[in-house]
Amino acid sequence: QVQLVESGGGLVQAGGSLRLSCAASRLTFSNYHMGWFRQAPGKEREFVAAISWIGATYYADSVKGRFTISRDRAKNTVYLQMNSLKPEDTAVYYCAATTTPGGERGYWGKGIQVNVSS
Repeated sequence: QVQLVESGGGLVQAGGSLRLSCAASRLTFSNYHMGWFRQAPGKEREFVAAISWIGATYYADSVKGRFTISRDRAKNTVYLQMNSLKPEDTAVYYCAATTTPGGERGYWGKGIQVNVSS
């Protein structure tokens, strides 16, 4: 059974940084884009960033220049470095292994809370 486990969330002040990690197991990585989505209270889930097997990256406009997605193939882990955080970045962040970048078909983690205080 595929497992995606997120870690690294928490509370940070506006302007601060956090790094999320997603450890994946039992997954054929070459078949999937690894990505991050988020869902804020009262809002729909939205795409944040994705990285392909060959390293192509994709970002939502709202996080370009502030967030960086990367992967460590040896550790089967994907990271989301979040800098210059804003209160509007507060959300539950989900790791996903999807068949297309930004698509929602695939496997999902349980999510991790990120809170950014003003």
